[in-house]
Amino acid sequence: MVDKVSKEVRSYNMSRIRSKDTKPEILVRSYLFSRGLRFRKNDKRYPGSPDIVLPKYKTIVFVHGCFWHLHEGCKYAVIPKSNVEFWEKKLYGNRERDERNQKELEELGWKVITVWECELKKDKVEQTLDDLYTQIISRY
Repeated sequence: MVDKVSKEVRSYNMSRIRSKDTKPEILVRSYLFSRGLRFRKNDKRYPGSPDIVLPKYKTIVFVHGCFWHLHEGCKYAVIPKSNVEFWEKKLYGNRERDERNQKELEELGWKVITVWECELKKDKVEQTLDDLYTQIISRY
């Protein structure tokens, strides 16, 4: 299948995709900060460079995009129809890496919470953030 845009345009589009400070990530951080929680962000000392690290609560929060991390059962987690072999390897690899990192963090004694991009859509965002806050402080 032929790509609909030129190689230069595709390269530019892909370069605009950020790995940190995404809109969903900023939304979650703003909410947690407004509730009085203090945290570190994108801390490279931990496996997977977690989006949010709350040392006081021994909790780590990952904010995952449904496409990039292949959220199981989600309508946004679809493999592109072109270059299927590349995308399957890339996206399934991301999912396996996430599972390894989560397991490693749990073995180190951290509570790991994953918030999915689809859970932060307008109709669900309030409930998702309230549940996240409750999960974080419940262990404390």
